[in-house]
Amino acid sequence: MELDLSILMLLGLAGFAAGFVDSIAGGGGLISIPALLATGMPPTMALATNKLQSSFGAFTATLFFWRKGLIKLSTMKLPIFCTFIGSALGTLLVQRVDSGFLSQLLPFLLMAFAIYFLLSPRITNDDSERRLSHSAFALLIGTSVGFYDGFFGPGTGSFFAFAFVALAGFGLVKATAHTKLLNFTSNLASLLFFTFAGQVLWSAGLVMAAGQILGARLGSTLVISQGTRLIKPLLVSVSMIICARLIWQQYA
Repeated sequence: MELDLSILMLLGLAGFAAGFVDSIAGGGGLISIPALLATGMPPTMALATNKLQSSFGAFTATLFFWRKGLIKLSTMKLPIFCTFIGSALGTLLVQRVDSGFLSQLLPFLLMAFAIYFLLSPRITNDDSERRLSHSAFALLIGTSVGFYDGFFGPGTGSFFAFAFVALAGFGLVKATAHTKLLNFTSNLASLLFFTFAGQVLWSAGLVMAAGQILGARLGSTLVISQGTRLIKPLLVSVSMIICARLIWQQYA
C-alpha cells in the first residue's frame, strides 16, 4: 500500500499529537488509529502500524522518566516479562477472533476509572500503602493488561495507571512513568507478532514514529514539571472520551 507525501505528513502530525497525549495520560490511539484508518488501510494493518509508531513514543517517554530517576528497571523485570507474554498472547488471539465483546464492557470500566481518578484521595504525587505484592502485581496486572493491550488496546494507559496507584501505592507521576514502561513492553511484543504476520505498513509507521518521539518528549517534560495538576484532569478526560467514543461506535 502506497501513501502520498501529503498524507504521510498529516500522519506525522497525528503521531506528534498522539505521542504528546499518550506520554501524559494515555489514549493517544484515539488520534493515531482513526488517522491510519482514514487512509483506507484495513483495520488489522492500522492496529499493527499503530503499534509501530506508538512503540517509539512509549520508548521515548520511558527513557526520559528513567533518566530522571523515576523508574528502577531492576525492580520491574517480572512485570516487564509478564506484560510481554500477555501482550504476545493477546496479539495472536486478536488475529483469530472478534474483539467486539470487549467494546461493550470497556466503557463501564473506563467510567469507573475516571470517577476513581477524580474523587480518590490517593491521587497525589506521593506514594501510599501497597495493596498487592510485587509478584502478584506482575502476574495479575502485567499479564492481564498486557493481554488486553495486544488484543484490543483502547484505555491501556488508564488500566496501568489505575493499577499502579490503587494497588501498587505509587504517586501519580511515578505511576505515569511506570505505565509508559509497561506500555512500551506491550507495544513491542504486539509489534513483533504483527510484523511476523506481515501486517505493518512501515512507511506510515516510521513517519508517525518521528512525530511520536517529539510529542512524547514534550509531554514527558510536562509530567515532571506539572505533576498531578496536569495528569489527573487529562486521565479523567481521556478515560471519558474513550468511553464516549466506544458507546457512540456501538449505538450510532
